[in-house]
Amino acid sequence: MIKAILIFNNHGKPRASKFFIHYPEDIQQQIIRETFQLVSKRDDNVCNFLEGGTLAGDSDFKIVYRHYATLYFVFCVDSSESELGILDLIQVFVETLDKCFENVCELDLIFHVDKVQYVMCELVMGGMVLETSMAEIMTRINDQSRLERDEVVAGFSAAPSKAVSAVKELNIPQKIKDIKIGDLPSIGSFKF
Repeated sequence: MIKAILIFNNHGKPRASKFFIHYPEDIQQQIIRETFQLVSKRDDNVCNFLEGGTLAGDSDFKIVYRHYATLYFVFCVDSSESELGILDLIQVFVETLDKCFENVCELDLIFHVDKVQYVMCELVMGGMVLETSMAEIMTRINDQSRLERDEVVAGFSAAPSKAVSAVKELNIPQKIKDIKIGDLPSIGSFKF
C-alpha cells in the first residue's frame, strides 16, 4: 500500500503531499522533514529506494523516490509494494505532469495545486494504484478541463438572463403599489 506521496524541492519545502493513512498534522510534518533528510543526503548514483526504518513510529515503511532537477518525488510505501513498480509509477506521474504543464517545474506545482492533486487522484486513490496508462490519465484530465471550461462559458453566457429573471421575480412595480403612506417614516423623525 502507498502510504504517502510527497513532492518537495531541493531545500525541503513541500510543494505537494497526499497522505493515504491518517496521521496528525505534526506527524505529517515530521515525516516530510525526516524523508527530506534521508533522501537529500543520498548521492545521485545510488539506488532510489531505501528502508524508512521506524519513520513516524511505523516499522513497515519504505521510501521510493526520484530526483528531477529541483524536485524530489517521493512515495512512502509498505513492504507489499514493488520498488521497481513504484519507480515506474513515479515516472508515469512526472511524465503526465510534463504533458499537463509542458515541462513541469516547481512554479506549476505551486500555482496549480488542484491540477496536481487531480493527477495524483487519477494515479493513486486510497493508497492503491488506479491507473498506470498515461494516455488514459490524460484523457481524464482533458475531460475535466473541458467540463471546467464549459461550466465557465455557461456561467458567463447565462448571467444576463439570470439577472433579468431575478429582477422580474422582485416584481418591483407591484411592491411600489403595495406601499402605504402610513408605513413611510416621517421626515421629522430623521436627525441630521
